[in-house]
Amino acid sequence: MKKITMAIIVLASIGISAIAQDGGKTKMSIYDFTLIDINGKDVNLHDLQGKVVMLVNVASKCGFTPQYKGLETLYEKYKDRGFVILGFPANNFLGQEPGTDAQIQEFCSLTYGVSFPMFGKISVRGRDIHPLYKYLTDKKANPEFGGNITWNFNKFLIGRDGSIINRFASKDEPLSQTIVQAVEGAL
Repeated sequence: MKKITMAIIVLASIGISAIAQDGGKTKMSIYDFTLIDINGKDVNLHDLQGKVVMLVNVASKCGFTPQYKGLETLYEKYKDRGFVILGFPANNFLGQEPGTDAQIQEFCSLTYGVSFPMFGKISVRGRDIHPLYKYLTDKKANPEFGGNITWNFNKFLIGRDGSIINRFASKDEPLSQTIVQAVEGAL
């Protein structure tokens, strides 16, 4: 028992020492989060390490909802090169995502043929913001790309190392030259 206790103390001191060496500024990434997918299963984003990831807050009853088609096309074009899109339904803007996870999934698959991973409905702003989106929008953690989610279909592009490398507004179409070039550059 004493050996186990001593081993724990040694390992803890190594961890504390490592944090002290970087000034307590251990950088977070999307890999630090586990979320529930649209089917109710836990998904550890650490499993995406080494991939280029686009995170998009989505809604089924928004003027930008047709972007699902472009997102699916983008996903299909680059998924074999290590690219994945993650859709996060959110009802934060004028109630434009009112459905249940099952209704959202049915709408996305039947209307737009969405095959990229979709997650359970979350909040992307406000007091009940999901921790992933709190991290993504934190101006201290992400000074270049932080800031509130402004509407549905905001897009974050994550590099293979888990860091945010770009952010796109709702009006930025998934197949625009700007987004395609950013994805290709990250791949």
